[in-house]
Amino acid sequence: MESTFSSLVKDAYALNAAHASIVEVSKITFNEELRKLCEQNSCGSYNRNWMCPPAVGAINVLRERALGFKQGLLLQTVHSIEDSFDWEGMLEGKANHTKVFRKMLECMENNYDFKEVLPLNAGNCTYCDKCAYIVGVECRFPDKAVSSVEANGIDVMALLKDLGIPYNNGENTVSYVALILF
Repeated sequence: MESTFSSLVKDAYALNAAHASIVEVSKITFNEELRKLCEQNSCGSYNRNWMCPPAVGAINVLRERALGFKQGLLLQTVHSIEDSFDWEGMLEGKANHTKVFRKMLECMENNYDFKEVLPLNAGNCTYCDKCAYIVGVECRFPDKAVSSVEANGIDVMALLKDLGIPYNNGENTVSYVALILF
């Protein structure tokens, strides 16, 4: 299994992850207070996306689902922005991060023999341009939809610290984290 872990990390770096590491799920810190950040709707996706609260489900159920996995691959991407107010650059960084995340998922599906994976990305699900939740219909691509690491109650800052990965990667950068449990 160690060679599989090493290969996963190498694959993440080959796809332009800035940092990648294997995570023991039993050591992940969960914090239900993170859900309150979602409820404040600072990202604009609360109650507007199937993969965001409240539609994504109760935090205790999500935590138990995550704890059903043994390991995970954490990957972080880092993107340059003009300054701390460069919203367009941040959105572009998130879109690029999501491309890396989706390519890593595809790599895992094609090259590894995991019975099941739980992919968690940064922020709201953006698989569709407009989420079906807004118009009151079921998700059109439930096999492609992913919720965020934080919506599942995972404390990203604590996780990065435990792995020795920086949360802040320098001035005029924005960093995004994904976690694929298996």
